[in-house]
Amino acid sequence: MYPGFLKFIERGMFMINEQRLKNLEIPDHRVDVVLDTDAYNEIDDQFAISYLLRSQDKLNTVALYAAPFHNSRSDGPCDGMKKSYDEILKLLSLAGEEKPVFEGSENYLSDEKTPVDSPAARDLARRAEEYCPENPLYVVAIGAITNVASAILLNPKVAQNTVVVWLGGHALHYHDTREFNMFQDVAAARIVFSCGVPFIQLPCMGVVSSFTISKPELEYWFEGKNPLADYLAKNAISAAEKYASGKPWTRVIWDVTAVAWLLDDKGRFMRSRLIKAPVPTYDNLYEEDPNGSYMRYVYYINRDELMHDLVKKIAGE
Repeated sequence: MYPGFLKFIERGMFMINEQRLKNLEIPDHRVDVVLDTDAYNEIDDQFAISYLLRSQDKLNTVALYAAPFHNSRSDGPCDGMKKSYDEILKLLSLAGEEKPVFEGSENYLSDEKTPVDSPAARDLARRAEEYCPENPLYVVAIGAITNVASAILLNPKVAQNTVVVWLGGHALHYHDTREFNMFQDVAAARIVFSCGVPFIQLPCMGVVSSFTISKPELEYWFEGKNPLADYLAKNAISAAEKYASGKPWTRVIWDVTAVAWLLDDKGRFMRSRLIKAPVPTYDNLYEEDPNGSYMRYVYYINRDELMHDLVKKIAGE
């Protein structure tokens, strides 16, 4: 059992199971959303941000958070976070939108008890006070989940008053959990899986890895349609051509699926089921937790239906 589990019980922070199950359903009305994103890490976060901003009839974006990341596109998690912050602002400008944007964690969690203080974590910890289990704030996370876990540690009410939708880890049937968002901060993932927050997981390999796009599709559906769509197409094509020039290729834009979960209607975009939440381990596996809360596990993406909606909203087709 997650070490902090008893802390939430002692503070009376656990919601009744009936409310939890309700919060694990797709909302049937317009809801407030914050997006936590390592936007500069890849080309798919930009599609997810754009899809969110173009879905305001159902999703009211109240804030965006920059998440840390470290790979060849950054000098470390802090640099990755700051580059993501700038990329979020760039996307907002191209979309003609103004939203509050907060810098996130400069490092990953050192353990499962100590939050990483940041403007993003503090904003989520504060913002959660404005909501309740019957009217939750939806947190869509598409990077290392450090900011969200830190907010939960700063204010346990985050686990009561939000619903967390995370694209991270791999499918339960996959051979390991060593996915980029997961392995960067396993401690943060363990907190979110185990703290009792209503939680929806969109696993990468084996599930949302089916949501890909090709160069001809980008050129046909996005290029030249508007400044935002044109940027998305050219950015994705440029990234892919660096390693696959002269060969056929597709690129995953799987981060879109986390936003799409909130927009799904009777299984149009995906299928999911309720399971007892496992706990990610430090050796890149899932461990069963008999005391785990129910969570929702996405296991199938209807690629063409979701792609049609994405194109329609961003490119106006």
